[in-house]
Amino acid sequence: MRRRATAIGTAVIMVPGTILGLIALAAGGCGGEAGPGRSEGPSLFGPLAAKPADATITLDTLLDELVDLRRLTKLPQPAYTTKQFSSYDRKSKSPSEEWFANGDANQYLREEQNDGRREWVMADVDGPGAIVRIWSANPKGNIRIYLDGNPAPAIEAPMGGLLGGTVEGFPKPLAGERSRGWNLYFPIPYAKHCKVTSDERGFYYHVNYRTYAAGTKVTTFTMADALRLRQKVFTMASKLLAPREDVPPPADRVRKPFSAMLTPDKEETIYEASGAKAICGFLTHITAEDIEAAARGVVLYMTFDGEKTVECPIGDFYGTAPGLTPYASLPLGISEGDPPDLWCHWWMPFAKSAVIRVRNLSDQDVQLSGGVSTVPYNWDDRSLHFHAGWRQEKQVPTRPFTDWAHLECSGRGRFVGGALHIQNPVRGWWGEGDEKIYVDGETFPSHFGTGTEDYYGYAWCCPERFVHAYHSQPRCDGPNNYGNTSVNRLHIIDDIPFTTQFKFDIENWHSNDRSYTNRAAVNYWYARPGGKDFFQPITEAHVKLEVIPAIKVFKAAGAQEGERLKVLNKTAGRTERQEMTGFDGQWSDGRHLWWIEAKPDDKLTLGFDGGTGGKKNVVVALTKAPDYGIVQLYINDQKVGEPVDLYAGGVTPTGPIDLGEVELTQGENKLTAEIVGANDAAAKAYMFGLDYILLK
Repeated sequence: MRRRATAIGTAVIMVPGTILGLIALAAGGCGGEAGPGRSEGPSLFGPLAAKPADATITLDTLLDELVDLRRLTKLPQPAYTTKQFSSYDRKSKSPSEEWFANGDANQYLREEQNDGRREWVMADVDGPGAIVRIWSANPKGNIRIYLDGNPAPAIEAPMGGLLGGTVEGFPKPLAGERSRGWNLYFPIPYAKHCKVTSDERGFYYHVNYRTYAAGTKVTTFTMADALRLRQKVFTMASKLLAPREDVPPPADRVRKPFSAMLTPDKEETIYEASGAKAICGFLTHITAEDIEAAARGVVLYMTFDGEKTVECPIGDFYGTAPGLTPYASLPLGISEGDPPDLWCHWWMPFAKSAVIRVRNLSDQDVQLSGGVSTVPYNWDDRSLHFHAGWRQEKQVPTRPFTDWAHLECSGRGRFVGGALHIQNPVRGWWGEGDEKIYVDGETFPSHFGTGTEDYYGYAWCCPERFVHAYHSQPRCDGPNNYGNTSVNRLHIIDDIPFTTQFKFDIENWHSNDRSYTNRAAVNYWYARPGGKDFFQPITEAHVKLEVIPAIKVFKAAGAQEGERLKVLNKTAGRTERQEMTGFDGQWSDGRHLWWIEAKPDDKLTLGFDGGTGGKKNVVVALTKAPDYGIVQLYINDQKVGEPVDLYAGGVTPTGPIDLGEVELTQGENKLTAEIVGANDAAAKAYMFGLDYILLK
């Protein structure tokens, strides 16, 4: 039975329920940098005055920012910083002290008692400020958000419901589960203070928040305001469902077409303009025999007011690589079609001049066509140039662990996102690494994440494709995480301003300690003229796509695969088949049975075939990892052997474990694993993995 939210005082308890009838509009369609015959649609952006420094920040103004790309072209006013609380492993204290520790769940600021409840504090920060994103891989319990020191929470709801878009007033896609990651992009302002807690523990989380300059006027969130603005919330949610169509550039833009036939190594200018303007739409079509090679091999250069600010393969610039995989975000996308529309709605202002050039570094002819749209723009001392920088590295070894640099730049500006292309020669997980973001000379990152997929808003190495206005996994070849993967995240409401310098790394942390990846990343930012970055000129060698070798898999002769056994009973948690081919064939058939979200004293019982029965030697092969538990095994309810400690510093097989001779019955028998604890050094997730059982 669903209960509706009530706005009595500041506390509100909301129970998940389906509350929206928003219909996702078909991708493609009208709007944006439209092709022939497509309607322009109304403009979201009229002439915008700069927000005065004494303007009040409210839920209403923050909702506007959800789809406002133009505001990113100015230094923020009032000024703010953006930082992140997370459950990163607290053992990571410096590059010389367990910098790549991976126990990234179940880490909190503290535990406290509130009204007789145990609550674990995820975030605690003084205002004025605003929460702009909350993410979790496995939300648990009831989340409570306390504002301005009020002992009653302003928001109290099941965490999975609030982040999953089923709590009234917080609709999809502002919230939602995508590829097993749970994201809330609903802004929550506060004047004095914010504290976020859960009454259960054992989960991964991020809380991204702004802190405004002292003295900034902020109206603290209330559910009364959220209910008053319900229609606006739904309108913004609807726009994010179809960003190209429902958030187009201004209708009064002036469009200038271009066309270029590029033979190998040919360079051509496709656009020039003078005066104070802003590019608000950039549409491209690519025609070539090998589209993937063309999308990587044609390099895009943009120069504004005499400064080159963009150098990037044209396909990567549009946010997915390799090739042209359809998706739609708020500022960028690729449509279905032949040829597809490559569209960009980033605003790119300039005071005096703009030049766009392309160069074909591939070995084939490539035809480009499209158009560039501009509007008048008032360039002032807060205005920022748009930047896009790309780098790649091939044959990056998975060991030793390293921080792989995505962006280093100096000056004043704001970071607004990027896209990552990975070539993975194995099916195992390539992205265990955490993001680390340093702003204005920080020696410890103010964003320290919990995993690469967590940064991109999904979870659990999930290969499922998803598309959202702010983050996407447009491509994941598979099986599992083998092959080409493309992911992106655009920081719109959660942009990160900087005043002197910005540095963004993601750890190179692969589950396979004897493999490699090929990596390429584009990152987007805005900066005042004169800023510097670390990118090098792109060469023919950089843009050549590599061929990924075939997968290696072995199978233990005569074994019954753990992931294929019948689950007869489990007292808690869940089981699934987990891909393990990322470990050079060390797991039989490339997978194991994975049991997660269990606790000490929980049991998992599996059925296996005892054949004709009688006395047989039983051998099992298990998995060891940093977050695995200690288990006691049973055959047909009889204890066999001593407890097995499955902790290890990395992911590794136990090898065959001989449980001795056991009397079996004909047909189905039972293998039970009981969690009895965990190694002192282990992250207390109590996981268990069974590769196979073998009877001799």
